[in-house]
Amino acid sequence: MAIGTLEVKLVNAKGLKGTDFLGRIDPYVLIQYKGQERKSRVARDEGASPVWNEKFTFRVEYPGNGDEFKLVLKIMDHDTFSSDDFIGQASIYVEDLLAVGVENGESELRAQKYSVVGADLNYCGEIQVAVSFTQKVDEYDGEELGGWNQSQY
Repeated sequence: MAIGTLEVKLVNAKGLKGTDFLGRIDPYVLIQYKGQERKSRVARDEGASPVWNEKFTFRVEYPGNGDEFKLVLKIMDHDTFSSDDFIGQASIYVEDLLAVGVENGESELRAQKYSVVGADLNYCGEIQVAVSFTQKVDEYDGEELGGWNQSQY
């Protein structure tokens, strides 16, 4: 089993549909991968076209347990006086990225646009994200951890 780091660069979004009465939104993104979750900053007063330019890392095992290799980006609208509203979400399937990364030591999906789909399954904007995987290489420090060790004599 290979272990490594999945790095997600959250770039920006465009055309997000507002859920508030006045149509003003303060979006942020919850990024989820296999039980791990990261949260972007709230893009205050940036409305339907926020820019984040933030990086997030996740610990990854490949092939690991389960076969669900989906990165989920949930776009939320921050509300001060009520609970935050769900705007929409995008999914990125990273199994092929991980497989290539395990084979080559690293792999990358350059920044590209993904459709954001609302709760009603209709298109409600796009989000631009880049994803990379770097395999962790265990360094041998010379210490024997059991097993056969060749004698000098």
